[in-house]
Amino acid sequence: MTTVTIFGTGNMGSAIAGVLASGGASVDHIGTGATGTITGDVVVLAVPYTALADIAAKYADQLAGKIVVETTNPLDFATFDGLVVPTGSSATAELAAALPSSTVLKGFNTTFAATLASKKVGDLATTVLIAGDDAAAKETVVGLIEAGGVQAIDAGSLSRAHELEAIGFLQLTLAAGEKISWTGGFGIVK
Repeated sequence: MTTVTIFGTGNMGSAIAGVLASGGASVDHIGTGATGTITGDVVVLAVPYTALADIAAKYADQLAGKIVVETTNPLDFATFDGLVVPTGSSATAELAAALPSSTVLKGFNTTFAATLASKKVGDLATTVLIAGDDAAAKETVVGLIEAGGVQAIDAGSLSRAHELEAIGFLQLTLAAGEKISWTGGFGIVK
């Protein structure tokens, strides 16, 4: 059985935990801003972008050798009109640089909590896109997600996290602008 530690107990952290636990993973949580011991082989950071640097600084030793799935969309919440990472970069690339002893992946940022919980986007199955440079780590995370009844696709290398964050940003702005609902989003037909 794979063990997963999720940072964050909000809507996304809870929805991700539900998917992974329904697939048989053992899941524990560390609340945002709380301290705790990482017990999982896989660690999911379901926290705001602004929390990443603090988590990396506090937990770098515990995260060494772990698969770390970064889920954020680094929006500029002051203007809601762009991302705060440099052009061509991503929150995931920044985290990977801060955690060189971890295997950092991007995932879950192009889905809403409601679509993870229902496992549907409209009439389509929810699909989680995963990006990263370690094929075995991506295979592990894809397997955990699919065991939980949600589709997952390897979206390519860590550099693809930039595009995934752009998709996540677009989806968030559409929902915030009431163009789509928070139970909607983008679906993928295989």
